Amino acid sequence: MPFLDTTLPILDRLIAFPTVSADGNRACTEWLAEQLTEAGARIEILPDATGEKANLFATMGPEGDGGLVLSGHTDVVPVAGQDWSSDPFAMTEKDGVIYGRGSCDMKGFVAACTALAHRVDATRLTRPLHFAFTYDEEIGCFGGQALTEWLAERGLSPALTLVGEPTTLSVIEGHKGCYEYTTRIRGRAGHGSDPRAGVNAAETAAAYVQTLIGCRAELDARAPEGSPFAPPGTTINVGSISAGFAHNVIAAEAVIEWEMRPVQPGDAALVHERLATFVDETLPGMQATAPEAAIETETIGEVDGLEPRRDNGMRDLIFALTGQNQAGVVAFGTEAGLFQQAGMDVAICGPGSIAQAHQADEFVTRAQLEDCCDLLDRLVQRLY
Repeated sequence: MPFLDTTLPILDRLIAFPTVSADGNRACTEWLAEQLTEAGARIEILPDATGEKANLFATMGPEGDGGLVLSGHTDVVPVAGQDWSSDPFAMTEKDGVIYGRGSCDMKGFVAACTALAHRVDATRLTRPLHFAFTYDEEIGCFGGQALTEWLAERGLSPALTLVGEPTTLSVIEGHKGCYEYTTRIRGRAGHGSDPRAGVNAAETAAAYVQTLIGCRAELDARAPEGSPFAPPGTTINVGSISAGFAHNVIAAEAVIEWEMRPVQPGDAALVHERLATFVDETLPGMQATAPEAAIETETIGEVDGLEPRRDNGMRDLIFALTGQNQAGVVAFGTEAGLFQQAGMDVAICGPGSIAQAHQADEFVTRAQLEDCCDLLDRLVQRLY
């Protein structure tokens, strides 16, 4: 049966699992495990602490180091507030376009990988073929971090990783890191008629944000010469600020959600140093009035970027298979940097466009999926 014809029923089933990050992916993961077990793969289901989410790591062919990892995440972003033309959790095809939440980001690739497993002759594989399907990529790459830690604990060292994020099957060799934080400021409430009677968390939050903004010029000046990224240097974004509840009440609490996207080692340390100085200079004055005052930052996730490297076996293998001869960089983050930090050569190449990801009526075209299937078929031939 044609590769695409076996992929589409799997994609249909995957889209039907509402694997929004907040709700978990365990049922989807167990179904994929069943599919890969039927194909002859050796399965590891790796749950998180709640048991509601899990990574899946499956292997075909010989044991040991080397080989290839095909990587994708199974969680998706919410559909709440989006105006869909059809049920987002039911695959719909019209005029060669396949709609559904996750169709391009990135269940299309996961479906093709799962269908591939049924086509592989494991007895002919000379190197391991691994499938890595993770949870919580969309909210901090927590599953990818847990998986690479597990690989390190097992002493398992694959050589190559292909991350099938939607790139319209163009080869991507780099992206910035993504570090996300929530800073909580606690002051003391009081009547607005006497601002000195309390400690205004909203005002402290404003000064904290100004410190973040002040780091931008330093980061711009540190941008690497010849950086392939746009903007070329590390960026900072303040996503939300919330504080107080009335005009005439001193704000006792404030929350700042912010991120930075590092392009090189040392940039994140610079920002943290500037913020530590701010806290050291500001907090004693707050606590002189309100001993309970605090400025605390929670790390939501720190995911390293994918560094473009001169030597990259995964990139060069995709070049050889597709005829492409130039790799690009992207603005969005992926799990690719985690695999690179674990010692693998990594490239990103998958069906669909990132422009469709996270949108209402998300889609991937039949043609893109078919081309992806063809690429995976040819990729496996290199493992025989």
